[in-house]
Amino acid sequence: MIQFVRDITKMLFIFATQNKSYFMEFRPTSISGLIEIIPRVFKDERGYFFESYRKEVFEQNGIREEFIQDNQSFSTKGVLRGLHLQRDPFAQGKLVRVVKGKVLDVAVDLRPNSPTFGKHETLLLTADQNNMFYVPPGFAHGFV
Repeated sequence: MIQFVRDITKMLFIFATQNKSYFMEFRPTSISGLIEIIPRVFKDERGYFFESYRKEVFEQNGIREEFIQDNQSFSTKGVLRGLHLQRDPFAQGKLVRVVKGKVLDVAVDLRPNSPTFGKHETLLLTADQNNMFYVPPGFAHGFV
């Protein structure tokens, strides 16, 4: 049994390294830089597993952000969080996801030279879907 598990693990590793986006789908939005990320979820009777981040795969899909901070918040129903913006030299991208329930996530393009300056994008993030939203530096961000 142990050898079987090792063989399957090795095969999955080889497959995953040859098929970088196999574990995630990257969907661009109507505003350049904003990306919805949908992980492939593996479910069975024990629960589920999914890969939420792999640097190499993110880079191949245009996300070169070096994530240096990880935050978690909890809000009661109806609470608006944001809109938050960090300016240089403190500007930062965000990878947002929901672990319970759902939120309506909003990003507003405040990049001065952007053709979509002042435009916004909304995305419904749900724990059931496990989708994520990449918000690059230069965007105000919030959710309800």
